[in-house]
Parts: sequence; structure tokens; C-alpha cells
Amino acid sequence: MFHRLFGLSSADMAIDLGTANTLVYVKGRGIVLNEPSVVAMKDNNGIMVPFAFGNEAKLMLGRTPAKIDAKRPLKDGVIADFQSAEEMIKHFIHRVHNKKSFIKPRPLIIICVPSGSTPVERRAIQEAAENAGAREVFLIEEPMAAAIGAGLPVTEPTGSMIVDIGGGTTEVAVLSLGGIVYARSVRVGGDKMDEAIISYIRRYGNLLIGETTAEKIKKEIGAACAPENGEGKMIEIKGRDLMNGVPKEIMLSEYQIAESLVEPVGQIIEAVKVALECTPPELSSDIVDKGIVLTGGGAQLHNLDLVLSNATSLPVFVADEPLNCVALGSGRVLENPEQLKHVLFKQE
Repeated sequence: MFHRLFGLSSADMAIDLGTANTLVYVKGRGIVLNEPSVVAMKDNNGIMVPFAFGNEAKLMLGRTPAKIDAKRPLKDGVIADFQSAEEMIKHFIHRVHNKKSFIKPRPLIIICVPSGSTPVERRAIQEAAENAGAREVFLIEEPMAAAIGAGLPVTEPTGSMIVDIGGGTTEVAVLSLGGIVYARSVRVGGDKMDEAIISYIRRYGNLLIGETTAEKIKKEIGAACAPENGEGKMIEIKGRDLMNGVPKEIMLSEYQIAESLVEPVGQIIEAVKVALECTPPELSSDIVDKGIVLTGGGAQLHNLDLVLSNATSLPVFVADEPLNCVALGSGRVLENPEQLKHVLFKQE
């Protein structure tokens, strides 16, 4: 029955519905879409209707007039605005199908959920995909998808540890024999890093910046620890002076940004330490040999692997394509349903 469901349509897809970005993997085609998880809704005589999605909508964040509301429909890895999330999934489904087709797409969808999400939150994600036009929806936990995408031997009787740092959550999991032995989800990720940068600049530079500027700073000079020599790289940023309310420019150093990120990085390290303490001894010995694998956008933070390695005394590696691991892992399940179907589930 399961195999027949998967074989009904070549347009079946896996969706990594992330807080920061949404990636869509289509069966037989690979990752075909990678866009920000942002929706702009417009007020049309009291009814909010979709106006823009993805990259186009992200450019509108913090820049919209009163009648347009640009927002991220997901927060901490789960749906915060159901209508916007549903419209976004519907739009992305239609985007990856042939636009000239007269047949309404009804794909089977595998969609990722954080391991620490509640049944209610999982049900909301499942329903959003069903309402967006899916004929059948299966869920997969993010750390399992990330481990499969990173090429870890999840089906073998050996322990593998994955740390998936996304926009809203960090998922720490130990896997063996095709299942999750231990999982811990903390609501710290790229968004909390952005907030920490905004707070630091406000406190020490008397400058107010937006989320988009904070994200740019993190990507360009963000680091998990201070540079060994001096201030490190520099960046010029613009914002609003909190003293007199006028626009202003200041210079920021890599050292300052590393200082601003001490708290969120510390929370990720603490989550990893707790997971290691809760890992069965036999699997701990496997992790000593194979180390910890980092995935997700947060894994690209400069020197994070080094800081984590120093804190745990274990080898730490960043996956080859950290941003794509969850989507690639979900896609691999889509391509090999009989071999990996046990990692999928439905929320009743």
C-alpha cells in the first residue's frame, strides 16, 4: 500500500519547512527550490490575500506600508501563522510544478518537524500541507532527515550524533539502527543569534538595526569565538541613532560580534553536553571514534566546530552541504521508501 502511494506521481516531494528558509526536493529531480520562509499579505477590503512569497517577500521585511504585512509564518521551527504558512506551501507546490499544466498538483509530501515539537504543532504542519493540496502527508523528524542527508550510517548498529542548527531550533540527536536513541530540541538558532546581535549593538553602539541587517552581519563576520589577533574582520553598518533619532553609520569588528553571540553559542554547547550525558555508554564509545556532525545554516558560523570540539573534547565536523542536509535526507527517504519508510510517521 505504502509503495503504491509513493508510485502514484513523479511530482511527489519532500519539504524542509524551516523558520528561515524552505527547501523543496522533488522526486527524481533533487532540490528545485530554496527560498526564504517569508510571506507578504495585502489587505484587500478587510481580507488578507497573498501578495508575495520567498525572496520577493523577504525584501519587503521592515519596509512595508500599512496595507501590506510581510512576515515569517514559522517561529522556532513551528507554525505561528497558519493561513500564511498554508498559502506559502501552496505557492511553492505550484512553483515546482509545470505552470502550464491544467491538472491541479496533488503530490505526496514528506515534511520535516522539530524533534521537540508538540503533537498539536505537528498536526498544524500536517494540516497546512494537506490544505495546500497534498494527497497524503508524512512527517519526518529533522535530526533524522539531517543525519540521512549528511550520509551518516543511521540504519547500522552504531551510534551517530548530529547537531542540526536551524533558524528557529537546534536539534541534537543520537541515532542508531534507524531510530533516534536520544533527541533534544532547544529553541536557539540563527534567529536568536540575530536577536543577540541587535541587542548588543543597541546596548553598546546606541544604534537600532533590523533583522535583515543583523543576518547580514552574522553571515559576513559572525564567529563563535573571538579572533586570536586583534579585532578581526570589520564591517560598516547603518541604522537609527537611539540618542537623536537620525540615521547613522558605525564600524563593527568580528571580536564584538563574537562577544554578542556568547549566550546563544553557550546554549547550543550546553544542549550538546546534556545529550552526551544522556547517551548510553556503548553509543558514547562510537561517538568518541566518529565525532559529532554539524548541519543547518548555523553550522556555517565561523569557528563553531572548533568551540564545540574544545568544549566536548570530541572531533566535530561540518557536513558537506549543511544548509541542504535536511532536504536531501527527506529526499532520500522519498527516493527509497521501502528501505527507509520506518522513519516516517503521521500525527493523528
